[in-house]
Amino acid sequence: MAQPGTKYGLPFPVLARSAFGTWGANIPAMLRGLVACGWLGINVFLDGEALKTFVIAVWPSYEYFGHNWTFLGLSTPSWLTFGLCLSIHVIIIYYGMEAVKKFANWATPIVLIMTTALLVWLAVKAKGLGSMLYKPSKFETFHEFWVIFVPSLTIGFWSTLALNIPDFTRFGRSQRDQMLGQSLGLPLTMLIFSSMVVIITSTAQDVLVNGTGNLWDPVYLLSVITSPSHAFFSTPIRIIIAIISLLGMLIVTVSVNIAANVVSPANDFANLSPRYISFKTGGLIICILSVVIMPWKLLSSSEEYVFTWLIGYSALLGPIAGIIIGDYYLLRRQTLEIFELYCDTYPLYTNRAMNWISMFALVIGIAPNMPGFIRSLQLNQNREKTFFDHIYIYAWFVGLFLAGFIYVITMLIHKRVNFNRIRCHFLNK
Repeated sequence: MAQPGTKYGLPFPVLARSAFGTWGANIPAMLRGLVACGWLGINVFLDGEALKTFVIAVWPSYEYFGHNWTFLGLSTPSWLTFGLCLSIHVIIIYYGMEAVKKFANWATPIVLIMTTALLVWLAVKAKGLGSMLYKPSKFETFHEFWVIFVPSLTIGFWSTLALNIPDFTRFGRSQRDQMLGQSLGLPLTMLIFSSMVVIITSTAQDVLVNGTGNLWDPVYLLSVITSPSHAFFSTPIRIIIAIISLLGMLIVTVSVNIAANVVSPANDFANLSPRYISFKTGGLIICILSVVIMPWKLLSSSEEYVFTWLIGYSALLGPIAGIIIGDYYLLRRQTLEIFELYCDTYPLYTNRAMNWISMFALVIGIAPNMPGFIRSLQLNQNREKTFFDHIYIYAWFVGLFLAGFIYVITMLIHKRVNFNRIRCHFLNK
């Protein structure tokens, strides 16, 4: 997916036109946009919970504000802080887009500094990492580890960036530069940061009094550390830690959200009807959808996050990637004519720039994973595994190969491609 971005300077929505058509490309762009809405909601919710943690550190009774009233599974204090953080994003979309660029370069260093500080503190409190290193694995067999780590946490997590990587590689000066940048930048930082998070989560079990809860959740961990009920720090130190953590999370999540989860999908929504939907309106739509998705439900448990969210959206993005890869590498042989991507009527497409073959392949690629996705919503770990559950674990691979195969074969059967001679209809007149 990265190669055509560098070669032709094309972003993902334009590259998708080669397989889906100039109008049909809106479908994969919207699916990718919905995933971005989910990530936007998750990050805003984490911001809100961090803000709530800070308020509780200063005003402990705020935790009980609203007399335990909840709506859609979220308490009154959480709704207030979530709404405030979402409002900050809306204000930035309308008035402060340029200011975000100044903070974006600081996002990664801030995350690493905060994570390192937390790791060092936990290691000191635990008197070293020895107890963590000698803990037995929660997985009894390698297969149990494999089915969680590879298809879910690895492929599912990176499937979003893998799909729209042309948005970034189109700025690369050469194929070597983009390959080197990805090879060194993405796996290495992921390895370092993930290792730190695993160590923090495991060590926290020894340091914290209860040693239970969502220890993998940074906000939960922060709430325990700064809680008045724990004697880790004095009140002034707790407040300082809460302020620093809150500001760090706000800078990081706002920068990441605006760059990765607002700009691209907002443009996609605006592209649906440029006359009526501006970029700012598209951004507002995304913010509304981020609430409708109810991100707090996705983060309610690790099972919900992994099996419902990560694997669920990889079942949508895998078929899209398979179709575009099959179209570019197998049918077009890595050769595009740019004017085709901006023409509504050339012979490859039918019915106003909609390639129905790619739509058919997309549906076929998604369909086998739907039963497993529906069953994952039940979150009953004791239920008997079915054939569709095993397919769903590898949703991205199933969708990628099935949709790609159906698309390529069907296109060849219908003889709709002759990429050496194809021209727009109006140029042939």
